[in-house]
Amino acid sequence: MTPWFRLRFLPLLAATACTDGAGGATAIRQVVPVELAVAADAGVTDPVVATGRYAARDEIPLAFKTGGVVARLLVDEGDAVRRGQLLAALDLREIDALVARAQAGVDKAQRDHDRVARLAADSVATRAQLQDAATALDAARADLAQARVNREYSVITAPEAGVVQQRLLVAGALAAPGQPVVLLGGGRRGAVVRAGVPDRDAVRLRVGDAATARFAALPGRDFTGRVVLVGRAADARTGTYAVEVALSGAATLPLGLVGELQITPRTTPRGTPSTAAGARRGVAVPMTALLEPDGDSATVLVLPSARDTVPLARRVGVRGVAGDRALVDGMPAGTLVVARGAAYVTPGTVVRVTAADTGAATRAGGAR
Repeated sequence: MTPWFRLRFLPLLAATACTDGAGGATAIRQVVPVELAVAADAGVTDPVVATGRYAARDEIPLAFKTGGVVARLLVDEGDAVRRGQLLAALDLREIDALVARAQAGVDKAQRDHDRVARLAADSVATRAQLQDAATALDAARADLAQARVNREYSVITAPEAGVVQQRLLVAGALAAPGQPVVLLGGGRRGAVVRAGVPDRDAVRLRVGDAATARFAALPGRDFTGRVVLVGRAADARTGTYAVEVALSGAATLPLGLVGELQITPRTTPRGTPSTAAGARRGVAVPMTALLEPDGDSATVLVLPSARDTVPLARRVGVRGVAGDRALVDGMPAGTLVVARGAAYVTPGTVVRVTAADTGAATRAGGAR
């Protein structure tokens, strides 16, 4: 179904002269400028449009566990890396010295424990002294394990295959513990177009909804895909919900492209799946089109076609409200309705629509 379109007008009342058929008497007839809308199938919703960035689904900031001077940074931005590849390393002299010190502590604790054990066997050392020596040996071994872990995480290797998206430090810089050095775009779960959408759109989207992406850098090319994630909480800074779309045939695209997403929700404006068996289908019209509401019914002014100038009043049943639209029964999809200015229209009043898209209105009117 054709998405909503609006035919804009100047919010001023006009007047026109007309001649009666009897003898040329001239009367002033009021003309009311109005805005038209097309009654849309309630089972079809407007697409969600958002701007997003093509990026790896997993963006992994890699850092050293300990601080120190960066001795080597072996990759540049844009480099493809394999799992386990060495990316960066600290100057290891100080860290290796700490490992050696911890190893020496273990050796001494082991000698002390062995000596106390021999003395205890000869009843010269007490049982408590033997237990203290064993505890000291365990503590020394724990210190050595900690030093070795710090040594292991003083080099950065790729946790998975991917692409280097950013180098955040250079060789010779002093890195603080946990300070990101390289931002890796992981390749295990592929790349997505990541965008933020407002709450009114987020509630309409589900995982699996079809989407199309267009990138300004690649004019004339459309990429199809599916929604793979809809955020369940809003971003604290922007107030938007994260949406991720995985594209087909986009494996060779460079990361970082900015493009426009058009996502087609699989739900109606009321949130009911449009494919649900037995679901009632009505049409949606702007709330401003409803006149003289009475319980579950109201009056809507319609035009048989865009060429007509005298609206007809039609009584419709109102099934519900979806945002700024009402779901009604009693008219087919594609009907032209007076969306704004209806309150100034009386029976027999001539209306005037001033808009550039009159051709679309004519086609919509004929689609009834």
